[in-house]
Amino acid sequence: MATFISRMPCSYILLLFLLFADIMLFRRVASFGINYGQVANNLPTPDKVLELLGTLKITRTRIYDTNPEILKAFANSEIEIIVTVENQILSQLNDPQQALQWVSNNIKPYLPDTKITGIQVGNEVYTDENPTMFQYLVPAVINIQNALSQLSISSNIQVSSPSSLAVLQESYPPSAGTFKNEITETMTQFLSFLSKTNSPFWINAYPFFAYKDNPNEIPLDYVLFNPSGGMVDPNTKLHYDNMLYAQVDAVAFAIAKLGFNDIEIRVSETGWPSKGDSDEAGATVQNAATYNRNLFRRQMENEGTPLKPRMRLEAYLFALFNEDLKPGPTSERNYGLFQPDESMAYNVGLSAFATTSNPSTSISLTSSATHNKATPPKKYQSLFCCLFVYLLTSTLCGFV
Repeated sequence: MATFISRMPCSYILLLFLLFADIMLFRRVASFGINYGQVANNLPTPDKVLELLGTLKITRTRIYDTNPEILKAFANSEIEIIVTVENQILSQLNDPQQALQWVSNNIKPYLPDTKITGIQVGNEVYTDENPTMFQYLVPAVINIQNALSQLSISSNIQVSSPSSLAVLQESYPPSAGTFKNEITETMTQFLSFLSKTNSPFWINAYPFFAYKDNPNEIPLDYVLFNPSGGMVDPNTKLHYDNMLYAQVDAVAFAIAKLGFNDIEIRVSETGWPSKGDSDEAGATVQNAATYNRNLFRRQMENEGTPLKPRMRLEAYLFALFNEDLKPGPTSERNYGLFQPDESMAYNVGLSAFATTSNPSTSISLTSSATHNKATPPKKYQSLFCCLFVYLLTSTLCGFV
């Protein structure tokens, strides 16, 4: 083999390497997701957002409604989109006919041109401030699923609902993870639905909140994915080098304690704000860049958690843009990777996947975006694979 490699023309070796690198790049970037929030009055139009995602080679996104302008703009692109049922209409979906009408009006008209891959029924339906809404969740997801089946469009759409960590009674150490007693019955029914439909359990997990509330006790490196001593769960002896994975495994233990071991856990939201109020410790540009860059790197490495190391943890970053109309503290309006004018709030390394018209410019997302739909990675991946096999076969035949 060494003799064969030494005889291979350098140009062939280089070309084979570059083709293989492109195959790996497209395969890896395609798995990265980002949340596209719209609580703002100054965001780019959906077609511009599509160009931005295409420039960055991001092919998965989630929106917090069923905005028809977005769903139409994303048609005939490679973007896989998860849509959301607004919390305020959950109670209406307890009526099967209302659920059927909702799917008929908000999902069916856009298929198959728009790649709708998931429906999130509500967002953080259970909260300490409003625990009563949780009672509507199970009937709503069942009725939405039945409506999809009735309309023969259920095969490629998963139905679920993202929860916050407020659903947990205990989360530390991860092995102590348990759901709150008052929601155990409903949560068991919800998990049964997910198990039967092979849908994931989505969790919104923000290590920033834990650090903000206790910055003197929680090491910053631990929450930012930086090298640190981490923590060892005293019951399982599993070592955690970052808080996000510990939070996810706490959810996994809580699910297992209700008798479910076959449900995949995915992170529907995680991120770090680049600006905050004086009492929001850690909300800086540097920390936001570090957290999101490290998260992105781990996503590209297909990591799993210590409890399930062989199952890649799928995560959606929050968020694509800063949103100027979000209520609450300053941090709520500053989770975006980008400003509304499409300039970067800070660099997390995504510019490596963008192209620029000027080689001396590191990234110019506005000028580099084309007027075409997002580039379809799968088509190019197939082309690269064919070229790779052809060149390798030709070279082998030439030296046999």
